[in-house]
Amino acid sequence: MPRPTKLEDATVDAWLSAHPEWSRAGEGASAGIGRSYTFPDFAAALAFVVRIGCLAERRDHHPDVELGWGRARLRWSTHDAAGVSQLDLDAAEASDARAP
Repeated sequence: MPRPTKLEDATVDAWLSAHPEWSRAGEGASAGIGRSYTFPDFAAALAFVVRIGCLAERRDHHPDVELGWGRARLRWSTHDAAGVSQLDLDAAEASDARAP
């Protein structure tokens, strides 16, 4: 299987324009895309993070996750590509599909 490649900035910018709840997160080799989600309580936020964990394991592609009371933040990046790859855009869309 070929290694993922870093997307051009214009491609990421076009995707971000179509997904305004997402933004660039991080810099340099750890650059990615991030989004915060809000929930009514800790249990709902935790359940979402567990769903994302299952998604990440199936895809063998893992985000950085922050979890707190009523909130979760995801940051997708592709370390092998030193930035944002198509894997990240696809995972972000899959993440949104798993949000309540």
